[in-house]
Amino acid sequence: MQPPPAQPAPAEGLKTKEYVGYALGDTASNLFFQTFGIFLTYFYTDVWGLAPAVIGTMFLVVRLLDAAADPLIGLMADRTQTRWGKFRPYLVWFALPYGLAGYLLFASPDLDASGKLVYAYLTYGFMMLAYSFINVPYSSLLGVISPSPRIRTLASSYRFVGAFGGGLLVSLCVRPLVKWLGGGANEAGKVVNELRGFQLTMLIFAALSVAMFLICFATTKERVTVPPGQKNNALGEVKELLRNYPWVMLLLSAIFSLTFIGLRNGSAIYYFKYVAGYDNQPVLFGQFDRFTLFISLGMACQMLGSYCLSFFAKVADKRVLSYALTFVTAACWAAFYWIPKDNFPLQLAVQALGAFCMGPASALVWAMYADVADYGEWKFGRRSTGLVYSASLFAIKTGTALAGLLLPWILARYDYLPNVAQSATSILGITLTFSLFPAGFAVLKGIALWIYPLGKAKVDEIERDLNARRAAVTATT
Repeated sequence: MQPPPAQPAPAEGLKTKEYVGYALGDTASNLFFQTFGIFLTYFYTDVWGLAPAVIGTMFLVVRLLDAAADPLIGLMADRTQTRWGKFRPYLVWFALPYGLAGYLLFASPDLDASGKLVYAYLTYGFMMLAYSFINVPYSSLLGVISPSPRIRTLASSYRFVGAFGGGLLVSLCVRPLVKWLGGGANEAGKVVNELRGFQLTMLIFAALSVAMFLICFATTKERVTVPPGQKNNALGEVKELLRNYPWVMLLLSAIFSLTFIGLRNGSAIYYFKYVAGYDNQPVLFGQFDRFTLFISLGMACQMLGSYCLSFFAKVADKRVLSYALTFVTAACWAAFYWIPKDNFPLQLAVQALGAFCMGPASALVWAMYADVADYGEWKFGRRSTGLVYSASLFAIKTGTALAGLLLPWILARYDYLPNVAQSATSILGITLTFSLFPAGFAVLKGIALWIYPLGKAKVDEIERDLNARRAAVTATT
């Protein structure tokens, strides 16, 4: 009888300061990313006065053009050599452009309709490019922060606690800040100067995001390097990536994931304003309306789920856990098609369950990208961490592009008109975009994760082989 294979030697864990510092990078990202997902379409249609169909086209064009730049940025980062590493320097170089881009997106100068559209194209394009230049390296940092899949999973758990913490700040604070900084509410409950409120709110978020990226740079370290003697070959690396079957499955899952997240987050404010009728009805401390409580509860439950990931990962395979949790989330989102629009307690309960399952599922997928980078080194003898993660950002851009296209186009298809009582047709369109449509994309994500081939046994085998190769190289040098 053959003895069981030896388990990989445990790697030394990171200090709490590094886990938290790494997580702050995604908090910084999500101060903008979640604001865009929840409020940007609403800002363009109901605050700045752009037509929904025009916005959908802009989202699609800008995001697809920008997504093509992500692999180039990944190749660039893989070839960067500094005393701070390959990926960390980008956090310093692009923190300020990132913050500036986020503010300019909502700066909204007084222009005519054509000028507004040109300004939207330019500032949104600038924002997406700045996002790529800082988030491709930031995401790649997870793949080199430790050689251990278990420690990377824990770092990913911290990361998504930080990510959903940023989302919680957005969901909890944007509406009250916009109201306060916009001059309060009038007798009808509407913000006096909603445009000004958004401008000043995003200025605060810009300053916070710059500071958090600088802290992330200062507290993290790169520990995994490319194999000795590895030769750079951009075309060869791209070909290997396309032959990396686990990466292809994660690519599809990320596209479907960001599509359903974008659809649901973007439609939530329309659902509560026009379908449930909860817009501007304070229910907590006179500041937080039901929409704010609903979205904030979701972010808090995603944080809690991500925090519990280290426990979940001990009792279940990452692959199985990720698709099982995703299917539960899909069922919860689909349920909103049938939940009565005035049953707020039931809405909160189903939102809490779906969001709690979505948190660790998202964190697991990003930890699995690091496993895919290991797989590429194991199978092809070349490590292209930046390219692997940049291609994942391509998937994010593609998914958000689809959601950004579908949401305003669906609204237009179902005869949505801003700031008026909606017809039965538009009510149906908003409800579908909040429930069954995102649930369908969540199911597709779950199927892609079910097909994904790297289970725990294979990941452990890859880790053992790579450790042995690295030890052999060290012994001969």
